[in-house]
Amino acid sequence: MSYPHAVALHAPDGTSLQAYTAFPTAPSPRPGIILLQEAFGVNGHIRNVADRLAAAGYVVIAPELFHRTAAPGLEIPYNDFASAAPHFQAITPEGLTADLQAAHAWLQAQNQVIADKIGSIGFCLGGRVSFLANAVLPLAAAVSYYGGGTHLLKDRAADLHAPHLFFWGGLDQHISKAHIAEVTEAVDAAGKPYINTVISYADHGFHCDERPSYHPQAAAEAWALTLAFFREKLGQ
Repeated sequence: MSYPHAVALHAPDGTSLQAYTAFPTAPSPRPGIILLQEAFGVNGHIRNVADRLAAAGYVVIAPELFHRTAAPGLEIPYNDFASAAPHFQAITPEGLTADLQAAHAWLQAQNQVIADKIGSIGFCLGGRVSFLANAVLPLAAAVSYYGGGTHLLKDRAADLHAPHLFFWGGLDQHISKAHIAEVTEAVDAAGKPYINTVISYADHGFHCDERPSYHPQAAAEAWALTLAFFREKLGQ
């Protein structure tokens, strides 16, 4: 499957991947954002987030992170994590780094993008990948929503380039308080700037209006803070 506004990327490790893109209506130079998918693909929700960011004034690219094991355009239903698991389990930091480098290079090649004003944002799996993006790319801002497994990358905290904004759900049974503490303590120890936001009444996936755990108030509050953070660090 291919969708409107898809582009083909060529990663440094020799693989190729598809990505969804979204542009602001105004053609003036804008910051760029790499948007990182959940475990269910670059689906309608992720494309909607891309469009919302574009409406806020950012050039957005959402690379397909499962391209080494899945056909282009893979979308997995939210109630079928079993189908996502093989792809989720096959990703590696090395492969993800290549994908992030390809997405970053695409943004930098766009005349409309301010090359030193690029950020990242990710949800669920993408929250973890956004943390990696901040470590491997010269970003100006990064955001992670309920990034399960981010503690597995805590050794990369010293490599973070930009301030990082974290969101967690206080009711999330998928991410323990201990794992959240591992992340924030590692960033603290590295002396890197961050904002840590725990929404006590929100569950995992609270931002996604296609999931049963969607929490409209928490989603609105986190989104407002996200846009304020990007505005401060990237402009717009």
